[in-house]
Amino acid sequence: MIRVLVVDDETLVRTGLRMILQPADDIEVVGEAADGREAVEAVLRHRPDVVLLDVRMPVLDGISAAAEIGAQPSPPRIVMLTTFDLDDYVHSALKAGAVGFLLKDAQPHELVAAVRTAAAGNAMLAPTVTKRLISRFADIKPAARARLEVLTAREREVVLCVARGLSNAEIGRELSMSETTVKAHVSRSLAKLDLTNRVQAAILVHDAGLA
Repeated sequence: MIRVLVVDDETLVRTGLRMILQPADDIEVVGEAADGREAVEAVLRHRPDVVLLDVRMPVLDGISAAAEIGAQPSPPRIVMLTTFDLDDYVHSALKAGAVGFLLKDAQPHELVAAVRTAAAGNAMLAPTVTKRLISRFADIKPAARARLEVLTAREREVVLCVARGLSNAEIGRELSMSETTVKAHVSRSLAKLDLTNRVQAAILVHDAGLA
C-alpha cells in the first residue's frame, strides 16, 4: 500500500486530491496538511511514502518544506503541485530533491500514475511538461559539462536518455540493453555525479547544454 500525504492550503484542492486517490486499491491517503510547517510535522507523524506538496503556501512554502522533509531520515518521495506558469521557482524544488511535479489541472489518472511512479522510485519526467520547465530555467554552465566527464561513454548515453524523459524500458530498447543493465547504469551514474534522483540528472544535462 502506498501511503500518501496531501499538502495544499486550499481545502477544496485537498478534498479533490483525496477523492481521486481513495478509489485506488494500492493507495491510502494517510493525512493532510494546509501549509509547509504542518507538512513537515505530518511527515514525521504519518511516515508517508509520497507527499503531494503545493508550492505556494502560508507559514512555510513548498520549496522550504521540501528541503526540510528531504533532510529527514528515509524521507518520502516528493511531488510538487504547481500551476507551472506562476510557479517559476519550482526548478529550485527539483534541485532540492523533489522527484518531480504535477500540474493541478492534471487528469485523475495522471495523478494516480504520478503517485505510483514516485513510489516506485522513478522521477516525474513527462516530456511535454518537465522538459519545458527544465529548459526554461537551465543555463549552460561549463562546470556542468565538466561534472559529466566522470561518466563512461555508455553511462553518458544512458544519462542523456534520462534527460529526455525515457523510462528504463525505453532506454533499453533504444540502446539495445536489458532493463536491469539500464537500471545499473543509472544507479552508478547518479552515484558518480553525487545526485539523488533522475530529475537532478536531467537538470544537470540541461545545464550542460546537452539536451
